[in-house]
Amino acid sequence: MTRIIRLFAVTLAVLVFAAGAQAQERFITIASTTSTEQSGLFPYLFPAFTKATGITVHVVAVGTGQALAIGQRGDCDVVFVHDKPSELKFVADGYGIGRREVMYNDFVLVGPKADPAKVAGGKDIVAAFAKIAAAQATFLSRGDDSGTDKAEKRLWQAAGISPQSGGWYKSLGQGMGPTLNTAAASSGYALSDRGTWLNFKNRQDLVIVVEGDRRLFNQYGVMLVNPKLHPSVKVKDGMAFINWITSPAGQQTIAGYKINGDQLFFPNYHPGG
Repeated sequence: MTRIIRLFAVTLAVLVFAAGAQAQERFITIASTTSTEQSGLFPYLFPAFTKATGITVHVVAVGTGQALAIGQRGDCDVVFVHDKPSELKFVADGYGIGRREVMYNDFVLVGPKADPAKVAGGKDIVAAFAKIAAAQATFLSRGDDSGTDKAEKRLWQAAGISPQSGGWYKSLGQGMGPTLNTAAASSGYALSDRGTWLNFKNRQDLVIVVEGDRRLFNQYGVMLVNPKLHPSVKVKDGMAFINWITSPAGQQTIAGYKINGDQLFFPNYHPGG
């Protein structure tokens, strides 16, 4: 009986200690995009940050529009997204502070090898969109107010086209991975960030058909949610992440993430930029 009591006491002490350790865990919440998650960057990046600082990261991976809305409500500490116009408005409206440009990659237009719109090999993304519309070739749009979705809408606008969902143009309201899966299954075209595309396994007959246009440049920015609006924001630990990811160590970690030798993101933080 004495041994049982001792065993119970030891077990209870371990449970109490574990509960206390969990309660004392230092963590921040980052609202970010599906591209940083589905490309595999965050699972690679965050352990390095935690090792350097002891702070763990809870990430909410959604579209850029949703991530900014989460920051606007004060339900995260840091926002890490990729639509500069929306980010600048977020800061101008007082919801975020200290925006920094962190890294970039680019968007690519993917489509079936058969290429019914005859756009493969072109360097003019707006002309490619116009050809897809003229051919009424299947196009899959994320339709989720993400950074990719916003970029796609600007390209249609530049082409002077207002595609309507339901015919050849299908707005899915989905993340990048599901959108690429649907494009692969239906032999359709889709705009993708390069990082998610390189990490995407279910390509079937999809290939990159247009790349290299300067209008496909894809910049990522990071900012702290304004603690004056939301006192619950973890300023010290949130800034620790922002400072780390824009430090030489953080920038080198971003550059070190590769798939089959291909670098997915390119660090470009400049102090004061």
